[in-house]
Amino acid sequence: MFSTTCFAQQKVVATLENPPAVVTPKGYSQVAVIDMGNSYMLLLSGQVALDKSGQLVGKGDVAAQIEQTFANIKAIVESKGGTMANVVKLNYYLIDVANIQTVRAIRDKYIDVNHPPASTLVQVSKLFRDDVLVEIEATAVIPK
Repeated sequence: MFSTTCFAQQKVVATLENPPAVVTPKGYSQVAVIDMGNSYMLLLSGQVALDKSGQLVGKGDVAAQIEQTFANIKAIVESKGGTMANVVKLNYYLIDVANIQTVRAIRDKYIDVNHPPASTLVQVSKLFRDDVLVEIEATAVIPK
């Protein structure tokens, strides 16, 4: 059984943030920042093609949505002092896996293709909105 004193004595292991470069969501944070001593680990919430004002970019256009999604990932990582070279893991959720070549082509503009991050791709039947075609999660490790 947990007590309030147990929670009061817990150390905070992550800060939950919403960088101003991306839309502030309702009910969750865009990034968890974990201080690992000599570096920070960033756990990004799944990013979609919403611009800073919350408007969908590229309705019906998977390439435009992937481009905006990577721009959002880059903006979050850079807001914490990192670069896309610090991204160590990408998780892709696509409505149609046939778009994998489009994902790869756009991804390759953002990552070091000689040292690509680990990744997972899953085809899903639906995302949180019918007009959203892709969602991408990212993990980054940024040296102090």
